[in-house]
Amino acid sequence: MSKVRLQDVAKELGKSVKDIRDLLKTYGIEKSNFSHLEEEELQIIYDNFITEKEEDIQQKPQEMKKEEIKVEKREERPLQVESSKRYRREDARPPLRDKKEVKPKPQQKAPPPPPPLPKEQKVEEKPKREAPVEKKTSKEEEHLLKKLEQQIEKKKREEKKEEEVKIIEIPEVVTVRELSEILKVPPNQIMAELLKKGILATINQTIPSDVALSIAEDMGFLAEIKKIEEKIEEEEEREEEKNLQPRPPVVVVMGHVDHGKTTLLDAVRKTNVAEREKGGITQQIGASVVELADGRRITFLDTPGHEAFTSLRARGAQVTDIAVLVVAADDGVMPQTVEAINHARAFNVPILVAVNKIDKPGADPQKVRRELSELGLIPEEWGGDTIFVDVSAKTGKNIDQLLEYILLLAEMLELKADPTKKAKGTIIESRLDKQKGVVATVLVQEGTLKVGDVFVAGITYGKVRAMMDDKGRRLKSAGPSTPVEVLGFEDLPMAGDTLKVVDDERTARHIAEARKLQKEHLEKVSKGLALEEVFRKIQEGEIRELRLIVKTDTVGSLEAIKKSLSEISTQEVAVKIIHGDVGGITENDIMLAKASGAIVIGFNTRPDVKAKEAAEREKVDVRLYGIIYEVVDDVKKALKGMLKPVEKEVVLGSAEVRAVFKIKSVGSVAGCYVLDGKILRNAKARLIRNGVVVYDGKIEGLKRFKEDVQEVARGYECGIKLKDYNDIKVGDIIECYEVKLEQAQL
Repeated sequence: MSKVRLQDVAKELGKSVKDIRDLLKTYGIEKSNFSHLEEEELQIIYDNFITEKEEDIQQKPQEMKKEEIKVEKREERPLQVESSKRYRREDARPPLRDKKEVKPKPQQKAPPPPPPLPKEQKVEEKPKREAPVEKKTSKEEEHLLKKLEQQIEKKKREEKKEEEVKIIEIPEVVTVRELSEILKVPPNQIMAELLKKGILATINQTIPSDVALSIAEDMGFLAEIKKIEEKIEEEEEREEEKNLQPRPPVVVVMGHVDHGKTTLLDAVRKTNVAEREKGGITQQIGASVVELADGRRITFLDTPGHEAFTSLRARGAQVTDIAVLVVAADDGVMPQTVEAINHARAFNVPILVAVNKIDKPGADPQKVRRELSELGLIPEEWGGDTIFVDVSAKTGKNIDQLLEYILLLAEMLELKADPTKKAKGTIIESRLDKQKGVVATVLVQEGTLKVGDVFVAGITYGKVRAMMDDKGRRLKSAGPSTPVEVLGFEDLPMAGDTLKVVDDERTARHIAEARKLQKEHLEKVSKGLALEEVFRKIQEGEIRELRLIVKTDTVGSLEAIKKSLSEISTQEVAVKIIHGDVGGITENDIMLAKASGAIVIGFNTRPDVKAKEAAEREKVDVRLYGIIYEVVDDVKKALKGMLKPVEKEVVLGSAEVRAVFKIKSVGSVAGCYVLDGKILRNAKARLIRNGVVVYDGKIEGLKRFKEDVQEVARGYECGIKLKDYNDIKVGDIIECYEVKLEQAQL
């Protein structure tokens, strides 16, 4: 409450300053004209002079009206009037006056003594006098209340913002502008935070994901790095395959050189073309589609079988459904035939055998069946589950039957795909055309690829500008199991890369850049499976079998190694030889090892130049041996974790403390007698007291008489100074030892 001057109160009450000062003097209060009055002093003044006014009002109603106008004009003291009324209602100090001393006494009691008529008039006066006071107070209070409400609302909003957990997802590759849009802050603020971390970046420059994460957390966000590929995979998982439809099988033809693979493919193609086109077919890409008379189709891969399995599978491409193994009836099973079988089995691809060249004079299809049955491919007519078809690629005999069996096997596999999903496929091959630019052959596996789709493939991306089929005809869309030639790549993709259609070009660019960064990182740190890492990976549960590729100089050595290695499998991990052959280590062996996560073992064989380059490039572990037992021992140690050197403690000697000498600036020196072995200078030592090791450290000094010596043998006395230890007592045993790195044999 603001203080009021005495002169202002006198004017308000219509009294002289002298009257008010005299009244205050009776209470022992001295005040000047311009002195400020306290609340109690005001109460005294109002109690006395307002009572006099009530008497005047009873006698002179007209004067009462004038007095009311004066009170209404009194705007500066609204609260004092109320306080004076409160004072009258409560117990008040009786004012000391000469006249009318009887009237203050009833004020000490609850009911006042004046007659009722003036009392009623007084009650009526209160609202009249308080009305303007309330208006004045309400304005001030409204202003204060507005301010308080605004502050409270602001605090509530801040608390609400704090309570709301701001969770954001930051992509792996993000620019300064994109991060500012995610965090909803100006780009300059992001750049300032980067400068604090010692990074100078422009608005369109990419920044490391971990730096972006720390900036977001500093700004109060709960952030996490979200891989765009994970989002796409989650979306793919959420997509229900409602419209599953049968798709054509993808078939790869494998076999030994000169067994008629290419001729068989030509015969198959001509079976389709003869009825519809003349002059044969122009093969433009690495895959072709054969359509039968009833409308059913088969997609054939033109790449040689083993190359398809190594180069494509090494990059994770699951492109083939059925493998057709071509074996010449006059030649029988050859080395590449065995290799092709091992490739197909390594990836659980069903095999269908085509016994070719049955029209030649020396053909013996039964011999082929016998040799293949020894390799585990038992014909159906012998009670097995492998389909054998005798064909002649030259004459076209039984070609239709071969196609029927392929389709039958495809029906048994129940090959289906959803053509309504986003397209997904595999790059079969790619090339750089002078006129068209980057051209890639894509085998669509899921969904339908359309012109205008934005896609990402490996570390590159693009937009489908045009598509051609295997006959050179332009297409607007391509369904599952359809090979097409695609134009619109930003860069040359690698064979085996997966092509995925995404929502927009921005997402595709982000994924491609993230993959490129990841590839650069992996090239620096990644390597293939090494024999030393086998035990660690077994313990971590990363592998359940140790895959090996064995190449030897003779068949006898190969069989012996296979038998020995197959007997050392453990409960935790099994040894599996996915390929074994006689001869040198080739590039195909390296690629198969990379694709299947295997280790190459060479026994009296060496890799050729291309194989060495491939092994270094693909980080494949190649082990060369000359003794069969070394092969078995190393594989055993790999399984049991014994390739890592272990620390073994070797006790060199011990000495008994028979005296202790305390030398200034040196410390305690133990006079010892060597009990056994020898004591070496700078060797590790432990002090044993009553069978308990109390010190384990190093021998700092070793003397015999006054000379420093390197070692003291058994039966001699010496002085020993232990490093940083002086609490030596007579009767202690000093044991000298060393730690050696040895291979564990148990």
